[in-house]
This record gives sequence, C-alpha cells and structure tokens, in this order.
Amino acid sequence: MNRPYVFCHMLTSLDGKIMGSYMETPEGEQAGEVFYDIAFGKSPYYKHQGWLSGRVTTDDNFTFYEKPALDENAPTVPEGDYIAKKADMYYVSVDPSGKLGWKDATLHYEDTTAHVIEVLTEKAGNAYKAFLRGLGISYIIAGGESLDYALALEKLKTLFGIETLMLGGGGILNWSFIRAGMCDEISVVIAASADGSAQTPALFSAKGGFSDERAVRFRLESAEVRDGGSVWLRYLVKQ
Repeated sequence: MNRPYVFCHMLTSLDGKIMGSYMETPEGEQAGEVFYDIAFGKSPYYKHQGWLSGRVTTDDNFTFYEKPALDENAPTVPEGDYIAKKADMYYVSVDPSGKLGWKDATLHYEDTTAHVIEVLTEKAGNAYKAFLRGLGISYIIAGGESLDYALALEKLKTLFGIETLMLGGGGILNWSFIRAGMCDEISVVIAASADGSAQTPALFSAKGGFSDERAVRFRLESAEVRDGGSVWLRYLVKQ
C-alpha cells in the first residue's frame, strides 16, 4: 500500500481519557513530558515527518474555534490539491467541510514548528480553499461526501514525502483510522492519575457514519515504566 507508516501516539489518564484535569497533576505533567519527548524530543523514538489530528482536536489546541475569514466572492481557485511549500515537519488536520479558522500557515507546538496541511473533501467550498491559499496553507482533496482515508494517506506520502505519520486524535478519528485498516501501531503513555470524568473523550470512540464498534485485536510490542509512574505501551494492530 502506497501510504506512510501510521502510528497512533496518545497520552491518557489511568482510565483511558485523552483530556481532563488529570493532566494538571504532577503525575499528569510528567507523563505529558514523556509523551512529548517520545514524539518530538531531541532524540525522538519515531522519526516521523508529520502528525495528523481531527478538526475538534485542532480547534481545542490550535485554532480555538475561530471562524475563518471567508470571501464568498473570491475568484475560483484551480481544481485539485494545493502544495504551498515543502517542510521538514507537517501538521495535518482532517477538516472535511473546511471550517477551521487558521491565522497562519505555520503551527507552533512547544518547541516544534510545522507547516499546516488541511485534508478536505469535495464538500469544502471555493471560498474556504481561497482562504487557505491566501494564508499559504497547503491542502489536499480526499473524498466526495466523506473522507477517503487511503487517498489522503497516499497523497501525504507522494506529494509531501511523509513516510511516517503520527495519528494524534481525537478518539473518533483514531478509531476510524484503525477500523479502516490505516493504522499500524498504537503508542500510549498512561499517566498515574485520573479524574473520573464521564464527559471527556476516550482513546478510541466509535461513531455512526465514521466507524463501528467491532472489536480489533492488538499485539503488545513493549511496556516501559517512565517518569512519574507513567507507563509507555506499544502495540501493533492486528488486521
């Protein structure tokens, strides 16, 4: 298959939540440092060229639910994909309809800098694509009414040279990629803390129209105790 190697790398609480007040505990903060070091530290375990998240995760962490400044009278943009630039690191956001209110083509996460790539479908309008072009944000078109996972990954590899891609949430996107057979490995750092919230999302979540609740098996590759009582687990996905 002509696509990057995809590993899902996430930080969770002891009860499997990917967000919440547990992150603010000393143990949660130490686990967060372990999580970041594995993916983006000075000697990262995974030598990846980009990481991919869904629209809600992007809004929660980077665009903060800002509305895009659209010009509905913008000239018609050329059909197809738009490659604004090549970079050493990319942040890839799955945004099928084109809703994220970006302010810049460069994303900063801790001490990591990445060029933004939007993954759109045919549902995204001309005004939104013109908006992205005006900011110098790259985008690819992958699917008609819904995301074509295989096509998106193929384009990320062939157009941008991404050989290894980190899948970084949320839970619906993680599970959708796994159920579509597009995720090879699970890497999870479990913090020695929890908050018991019933409102925060879990590591994986099935949702109608995206994926089903059919069980998936995994094979344990390694387990390591890390700082703050955290545990780093690596699994290969059994298809």
